[in-house]
Amino acid sequence: MALATAEITTSNDFGPAVGLSCRECGTRYPLGPTFACIECFGPLEVAYTWSGPDFDGAAPVTREQIAAGPANIWRYRALLPVPADVADKPNLAPGWTKLVKADNLARELGLRSLHVKDDSGNPTHSFKDRVVAIALEAARTFGFHTLSCSSTGNLAGAVTAAAARAGLDACVFIPADLEEPKIVMASVYGGRLVGIEGTYDEVNRFCSELIGDPLGDRWGFVNVNLRPYYAEGSKTLAYEIAEQLGWRIPDQIVIPVASGSQLTKIDKGFKELIKLGLVEDKPYKIFAAQAEGCSPVSAAFKAGREVVQPVKPRTIAKSLAIGNPADGPYVLDIARRTGGAVEDVTDAEIVDAVRLLARTEGIFAETAGGVTVGVLKKLTEKGLLDPEAETVVLNTGDGLKTLDAVASGARPTAVIRPSLDAFRTAVVENS
Repeated sequence: MALATAEITTSNDFGPAVGLSCRECGTRYPLGPTFACIECFGPLEVAYTWSGPDFDGAAPVTREQIAAGPANIWRYRALLPVPADVADKPNLAPGWTKLVKADNLARELGLRSLHVKDDSGNPTHSFKDRVVAIALEAARTFGFHTLSCSSTGNLAGAVTAAAARAGLDACVFIPADLEEPKIVMASVYGGRLVGIEGTYDEVNRFCSELIGDPLGDRWGFVNVNLRPYYAEGSKTLAYEIAEQLGWRIPDQIVIPVASGSQLTKIDKGFKELIKLGLVEDKPYKIFAAQAEGCSPVSAAFKAGREVVQPVKPRTIAKSLAIGNPADGPYVLDIARRTGGAVEDVTDAEIVDAVRLLARTEGIFAETAGGVTVGVLKKLTEKGLLDPEAETVVLNTGDGLKTLDAVASGARPTAVIRPSLDAFRTAVVENS
């Protein structure tokens, strides 16, 4: 495992970032390609000029400066560990995806105000483009020549696409039984795509071993040795949601959980906006969504436990199929601190929710989106979510990546001869 003794950099190419900090014990390290604390083995995250107790309250950027920036995540570059000229470099420039006012779905579920943050509009059609874009900049600074990852699918495509755009090599690792559309997307951009016989957790362990081997020399594993930088990309979801709502934080938000990193960083993003005075300080609730077939965090929450016990995933929501989520305990803390909850839904409920979102709002979500919408529905029915509060639900990927989940029953309403009489008989009179 690459710990905090790895090679470090003193470059100023990380913008406002000033170091790495252990989330558990607070030990500080220089910025480098490392992800775990040598004191307590806790996870490292990026620390900024505003992270410490000496922060003077002066925000590094104003709302007006952000609004004048590009229509992608680089409008927030002053809040991210990236150089000031990042927008001029060859990258996929993800972000600034639609926040859809979902009135039809809201009426169906009995909610007053509902928005869908639809990240299927990113370059490779998932939110993973956000996190990879930040990791790519770190990889460039550290002089890595190969971009890599362990992936449940979406990340593999995001990495190979980003590497192609940046002119880097790519080698990504996936469970061998991944959905075919995700395999196609990951391979079409070039690079090497390696299937591993086993679960995602086994793929991830293999990648951790490869980092310490000469075979992985000068490789940037976006979600391992570059994880502190990679994870910061999820904050941009929080930034965009707040800006698109008129610079306010929603009352409640439903977020899918795989490793749990996205949820923890959205919470971090909201807290940063409050600390920097870019939004009003107000309470908000965060709800976590899992598939029943891979729901270790939900099980721990419902049992009142602090420890998340690993499980073997068995769910159609393969992008969320991480049985040993690294940020699981932090998800529990955030859900409890904010007054939210962690809930799960069955595969059948996932499919129903995918179809519900498509039927009501014209958004075709992948199975992870079915998880969040399904959990939104269940939370509302259980009375755990306030139907009068402003609510946001995340769709993190495109349904074209998980066609098999909804293929059953997908057929023409009718097959007719090309005549008005045939149409009248088969469709109009029988509707």
